[in-house]
Parts: sequence; structure tokens; C-alpha cells
Amino acid sequence: MNKTNKQNYQPLASKHEKQRPVLKNCIRAFLVGGTICFIGQCISFFYMYFFDFTEETVGDPTTATLIFITMILTGLGVYDKIAQFAGAGTAVPVTGFGNAVISAAIDHKSEGFVQGVGGNMFKLAGSVILFGVFSAFVVALIKTILINLGVIG
Repeated sequence: MNKTNKQNYQPLASKHEKQRPVLKNCIRAFLVGGTICFIGQCISFFYMYFFDFTEETVGDPTTATLIFITMILTGLGVYDKIAQFAGAGTAVPVTGFGNAVISAAIDHKSEGFVQGVGGNMFKLAGSVILFGVFSAFVVALIKTILINLGVIG
């Protein structure tokens, strides 16, 4: 494609591009993401009230419960409809992670349970876990250096 064709293409493509309602999408993302966080907070309160967890210990079961709920909703096809409506609002890290893992498993189930479901389900999980562990190591290393230098207590 020569330079004049590229210059002519851009205005033509812009003219036919669908305009996105940015403000409406932001409001939807905010409301749905906030609702997911609210549900997570309700689950935390439930665990603290009925199972005697503290604020320090309630995070893990709450996270696991949110991931479990997301995986069930993804398997039933409900989470995809919510994501279609909310866009980035469903990318709250825990629920977005659960959705991505189960979606990969569902997409590759025809290849079998081991190579299809198992092999593809953990492609995303592996990189997320690796990044999380590496990031935690770097932050702990920086904190240790700052403590040893006397910058922080």
C-alpha cells in the first residue's frame, strides 16, 4: 500500500467507525465493579460474623468464594452476559481471573480433560502466579533494604 492510499484510508475508516458511548461505559463499569466489590465485602462480613474470622484472616476465604462464584457463573454463561454489559467493570482482579481460567477450560474441553482443559486452563494462571510471586519478592527486597538503611521502621 503506498502512502496516498494510507492517507485516504484513515479518514474513510474513521467515518465508518462505530462511536462508543464512553461516559455510559464508564458508569456501567463503575456500578458493576462496585457491586462485585460490595458482594465481596458482604461475603467478608458473613465469614467474620458466622465463622469467627478476623479482618486479617477473612481475605483468603472471601477471595476463594468470589472465584468460585465467578467460575459457576461463567460455566452457566451468566458471567459473560454481565461482562458484555459492564465491560471493564468485571475485570476486578479476582473475578476476572476466575472467569479467564474457566473460559479457557470451557474453550478447550473438546481436546480432553488433561491436554485440553488442564493444559489450557493454567496458561493464564501460571503467568499471573509467576508475576505475583516475583512482584512480592521485589517489594519485600526493597522493604528489607529500606529497613536496613533505617529509612523506614
